[in-house]
Amino acid sequence: MDFSDMTQTNQQYDESQIQVLEGLEAVRKRPGMYIGSTGPRGLHHLVYEIVDNAIDEALAGYCDKIDVNILPGDVIRVSDNGRGIPVGIQQQTGIPAVTVVYTMLHAGGKFGGGGYKVSGGLHGVGASVVNALSVWLEVEVCVDGHKYFQRFERGQQVTDLQDLGPLEDPSKTGTTVRFLADPEIFKETTVYDFDTLKTRLREQAFLNAGIHIELTDERGEEKVQENFCYQGGVSSFVEYINKKKAVEVIHPDVMHFTAVSPDDTATVEIAMQYNDSFNELLLSFANNIHTTDGGTHEDGFKRAMTRVMNDYARKHNILKEGDKNLSGDDVREGLTAIISVKLKEAQFEGQTKAKLGNMEVLSLVSNLITDKYATYLEENPATAKAIFEKSLAAARAREAARKAREMVRRKSALENAALPGKLADCQSRNPDETEIYIVEGDSAGGSAKGGRDRKFQAILPLWGKMLNVEKARLDKVYSNEKLMPVVTALGCGIGDEFDISKLRYGKIIIMADADVDGSHIRTLLLTFFFRYMRPLVEQGHIYLAQPPLYRITKGKKHRYAFSDDQRDAIMAELGSNYEIQRYKGLGEMDSDQLWETTMDPATRTMRRVEVEDAATADEVFTILMGDKVEPRREFIEQNARYVKNLDI
Repeated sequence: MDFSDMTQTNQQYDESQIQVLEGLEAVRKRPGMYIGSTGPRGLHHLVYEIVDNAIDEALAGYCDKIDVNILPGDVIRVSDNGRGIPVGIQQQTGIPAVTVVYTMLHAGGKFGGGGYKVSGGLHGVGASVVNALSVWLEVEVCVDGHKYFQRFERGQQVTDLQDLGPLEDPSKTGTTVRFLADPEIFKETTVYDFDTLKTRLREQAFLNAGIHIELTDERGEEKVQENFCYQGGVSSFVEYINKKKAVEVIHPDVMHFTAVSPDDTATVEIAMQYNDSFNELLLSFANNIHTTDGGTHEDGFKRAMTRVMNDYARKHNILKEGDKNLSGDDVREGLTAIISVKLKEAQFEGQTKAKLGNMEVLSLVSNLITDKYATYLEENPATAKAIFEKSLAAARAREAARKAREMVRRKSALENAALPGKLADCQSRNPDETEIYIVEGDSAGGSAKGGRDRKFQAILPLWGKMLNVEKARLDKVYSNEKLMPVVTALGCGIGDEFDISKLRYGKIIIMADADVDGSHIRTLLLTFFFRYMRPLVEQGHIYLAQPPLYRITKGKKHRYAFSDDQRDAIMAELGSNYEIQRYKGLGEMDSDQLWETTMDPATRTMRRVEVEDAATADEVFTILMGDKVEPRREFIEQNARYVKNLDI
């Protein structure tokens, strides 16, 4: 290699190559740093940032009504009846405060100036980031008996702050923001999903008891509107979740505990209720922000719950001398819990605020549970008995799972076969490039083995229906001959032994027939991954293969259609004299066809499975795979997509 060119390039590294991004240029240059992504998740995050500013007004006690409108063209309008952003001249900059808020990063009333005691928008970048990532943004402020207006385009001020004159009602205050997301930034889509916004806004209404939030979609011929207001706050949140999941609660009342820190800088509110499922749903929030990665508030809750339950069990002789303590998983089985903390100085890890770091919150939450939950158990012996019966059953199942796991290991050692016999493994051992197809049936498995690239593609055929883990505990999984080959092939364990660093394949691709049975198998596998190997889903390792539905042949040429609409378009293009084959299953395709349509990285289409909202995902799996028929029927009727019949 000739290093002379490289040396010359290095010598050119001087002050002229140092860039300074002024104003909001940095946001447009690296938007993912501020909103997480430039896909649908980041797009909706723009709305959340503006709504969060209105929520902060509610937390301060100055706002009780927020309106969110999706206008034609996917313009967003957010209005609140808070105090209104100040319009006076900000001393440090010499320009109106509202202009500062929308044009400068880390500018706002949330840095100890007394404007807000508690705020989710701690970093003060929300409004300016939305401005930077919008084609245009307009803000109207009603304050001091006047209405003020200012317009920005891609973060740049295009009008001065204008006084539009006195208000008819001088007492009216509030802020209205309108913006259009920039397609130069959000290249995938700038279309908002009503249900996504509905879920988030409902959540905010639960977390702020008494606030009224109204969401209106004005894009269609008829307006669609949802109103949210819950006087019960987080207790109503728990009731709503258990009702939506259609589970049976094992005690009728929702436990509700609150506490305030000695220095009055933090409050905690906890609501929880046990149900008859085998799954735990713990949602934590800090200053109304969903802390998806947990933090000190969750740690304090879990430790105290386990300690209180074991202390009570020992005191009342539920656990005898010599019995092992209940584990954290045992005491939280079937628990739906909401933890909401509000702090003056919230310390989040990262701009996306996924994890709370305040150490003082750990002791605040822990002391609350130690005091109030222990008292609750003493004062409600019937409920305590029901909870402990469930926890003890979970402990017995955990012990049975341990024995089953050891038996599986001994059997594998005796047979000297660590991998399942039906697995056709790949040559590479690098998870960054390997992928495994979990294929429905031996016939399709044979075609997949014949068509694959054995350098990096592994094939694991499955046969028949597998265990519905929504109705079973971990011990049943270890004895299931359909699921254990999957566990063994992936190599990363399940449950509390799961270790993603041992994952043997970077992509896990579910390939099933495009029919009802195939959908059922996909759902069973997804339920299993979500319940026992959730990091695989959360970190984007699970994919769904998309085999074609039709093969359309004219002469010696053939085309594939993956939907009815695509089929119709191809038929219209070809005109006449074509033949259509409807694939009833993967086994009808030979190896070359399966490779060409579904397995070749250069031509295939796959869908990655992602979890946008853990509570929603938990709810859907419970509805689809649980015992109750009526909620499942309602879900299917609401979400079914009807296709046209075609006689071919």
